[in-house]
Amino acid sequence: MRGLVLLVSGDGRLALRIGAGLHVPDRAPTRGLLPFLANRRAAWLSAAVHGRAGVARARRLGADVALVSPAFPTESHPGAPALGPMRWAALARGTGRPAVALGGMSARALRRLPRGVAAGWAGIGAWGDVS
Repeated sequence: MRGLVLLVSGDGRLALRIGAGLHVPDRAPTRGLLPFLANRRAAWLSAAVHGRAGVARARRLGADVALVSPAFPTESHPGAPALGPMRWAALARGTGRPAVALGGMSARALRRLPRGVAAGWAGIGAWGDVS
């Protein structure tokens, strides 16, 4: 066991069926959210946070972790406005839960965020750069 957590994005019934956690996207509906919340037991719940509405939703749902993004410009979403270190940190702190930085992330980018705010970082194309 490597301590990995499987999260299904946007489908609470599927997450329950396979014993996975659930990720609640910010800009897409989540099917089966209420059944998941009622039956989740120890399954993880993560929430995407791109602004204040996402902060409120993560708190309301009692998410275990908030994926706050995009911290920096990212190749996977070209042209999307990035939060930058200070806005990212303000949103992350506002969630009241561990916050994971996403968007343009690498070990180097993590050092640009205010110290002690990020619980970790995640990426799509970042895993080639772990410097």
